[in-house]
Amino acid sequence: MGTIGFLELPLVSPEAQALFDEDIAEDGYVMNVSRLWAYSPPLLTGLFDLMRQATSEQNLTFRQRAILVAACASTLGDSYCSLAWGTKLAGVSDPETAAAVLRGGDEGLTDEERALAFWARKVATDPNVTTREDVDVLRSAGFSDGQIFAITTFIAFRLAFSTVNDALGVGPDIALRSKAPEAVVGAIAYGRPFA
Repeated sequence: MGTIGFLELPLVSPEAQALFDEDIAEDGYVMNVSRLWAYSPPLLTGLFDLMRQATSEQNLTFRQRAILVAACASTLGDSYCSLAWGTKLAGVSDPETAAAVLRGGDEGLTDEERALAFWARKVATDPNVTTREDVDVLRSAGFSDGQIFAITTFIAFRLAFSTVNDALGVGPDIALRSKAPEAVVGAIAYGRPFA
């Protein structure tokens, strides 16, 4: 029997097969994270539903979500989500902007987007040191308290997803790396190696 990260591959249930089929339809291969989450597909579906609910109720754009994920994943040192979402961010901006966010910079971002990246990094670093002044940065950028709550819950759910994958040794897919711009790949000098 093979492994995924540090665990043995789980038996493929009908729910797990549905995850795999979705990956193949969207990406042409089964992602490593799907193989891991085959241990409990309903948990993955539920987590992603919560993330969608948090962002859709407050009208966060795809680009805003990509900035949040790239900023928090890179701060956490998660190479998998950094690669996946850095590539997505490059698609809605450019490779240099995405690489800057992954390196902890704000080049190419608007003031509003800088506030998002700042908050994502702060929450990923240590949520216990955030201050009212930090929240005021988001307010000053035009975000309502409802949006700030949604942004924070979205970051927390993304961190939970990354933590499970990283703790159990799941590295980024080689196929994912081959689709990424070189600037994005070059910005990721942390986390698990490509699997």
